[in-house]
Amino acid sequence: MEKRVFRSKIGWGFVVIIGLIWGGVTVLLLVQQIWWIAAVMILLIFWISHLFLTTIYTIQGTELEVKSGFLFRKKILISEVQKIIETNNPLSSPAASLDRLEIRKSPWDYVLISPKQKEEFIQSMLEINPSIEVKRRKKK
Repeated sequence: MEKRVFRSKIGWGFVVIIGLIWGGVTVLLLVQQIWWIAAVMILLIFWISHLFLTTIYTIQGTELEVKSGFLFRKKILISEVQKIIETNNPLSSPAASLDRLEIRKSPWDYVLISPKQKEEFIQSMLEINPSIEVKRRKKK
């Protein structure tokens, strides 16, 4: 049973925006000597960094496992996946980039992910379930 591990793509625009806003607020709090809120902000920076660095998507056997940090873990039977849709949906998800794939089992059951090797990921899914419909974004 081959195991394929795909790391999350990190959207550096995402990182810069979060870093500037979060870092700026934290510096302001430190200057204002509001220590306890600044400490919470610093802890949250470490937590978000941890999520970005530990978000992985593993295909093993007939299952896709989506892991982000130590709190989020979801297993999906690949045989139940109906569609893979390229998207830039900004909803909160285990994805460190806005260059995402929506893995859809039904209209109400889906997860947004951002594998670094998007094409390899899609091909790995199709090898297990060739009936998955793949909807690509229109190229500009």
